[in-house]
Amino acid sequence: VQKHLFEEECALACAPRVIPFGPVMVAPVIMAFGNAEQQQRFLPGIASGEVWWSQGYSEPGSGSDLASVKTRAERQGDHYLVNGQKTWTTLGQYGEWIFCLVRTSTEGKPQTGISFLLIDMKTPGVTVRPIKLLEGECEVNEVFFDNVKVPVENLIGEENQGWTYAKHLLSHERTNIADVNRSKRELERLKRIAKAEGVWEDPRFRDQIALLEVDVIALEMMVLRVLSAETSGKNPLDIAGLLKIKGSEIQQRYSELMMLAAGPFSLPFIEEAMEAGWQGDFPGGEVANAPLAATYFNMRKTTIYGGSNEVQRNIVAQTVFG
Repeated sequence: VQKHLFEEECALACAPRVIPFGPVMVAPVIMAFGNAEQQQRFLPGIASGEVWWSQGYSEPGSGSDLASVKTRAERQGDHYLVNGQKTWTTLGQYGEWIFCLVRTSTEGKPQTGISFLLIDMKTPGVTVRPIKLLEGECEVNEVFFDNVKVPVENLIGEENQGWTYAKHLLSHERTNIADVNRSKRELERLKRIAKAEGVWEDPRFRDQIALLEVDVIALEMMVLRVLSAETSGKNPLDIAGLLKIKGSEIQQRYSELMMLAAGPFSLPFIEEAMEAGWQGDFPGGEVANAPLAATYFNMRKTTIYGGSNEVQRNIVAQTVFG
């Protein structure tokens, strides 16, 4: 609840967002399943923001089907030898540590052979390769592991129990992806753009904004239900999938409506024009609207990462509705 209130105030103030991989994702796993030494070693750096974490889940061919991960960790005495590849690692070029799902056994169901490892990205054999996205940014990366030695003490919990820890993490990630506080702020921004550009006078456009606002309010109520469940010690994983679906679709809708409202002023812009001290002509119309195209393109991925919405609907159908 305190985290939700803090993020709401940050969103209202347009403050920079806290990068979620440390405090939102891996920290709850370490707190719930890590031993005392791991908690003492890793949590202070996460809390202070001094250590940048990355997420090593998706692989080529193993995205929403996360249980099919193939990155292998072979136990050799007091360390694991890790070989494989992760992809779509967000901001991995800045990462100092990465939490990874690795395969430690091929026996039984795919889920039963997965372990949760913490890997220092400065370890020899770790290679990071940026991937350029549609809007021109290198936000995601490929990460390669070539005979990377990882101390056994970096294993979270028990070997082959990583699937349990991964699901615990995903419940926090999907709640974070819903990002209702940001959607509330962007909804108000959409109204300002619509009024400034004159489309607010169109009743059909106002109807679309009204429907979006209703969904944002409903999403906030769902988020508060999850917070209440967590406070009561219940597992909100099933509801978290619903939040991810609705939140990501809302983000795509408001970014599209902003583009429509701003019209030609939302066209792509020169990146350097966003920096302080730019002396050239502004290439894209009004300063406040120029980044909208990049935001629109970036938001196309929200229904895919964190478990695609199609897969989330299947999970909700099975776990919530039976």
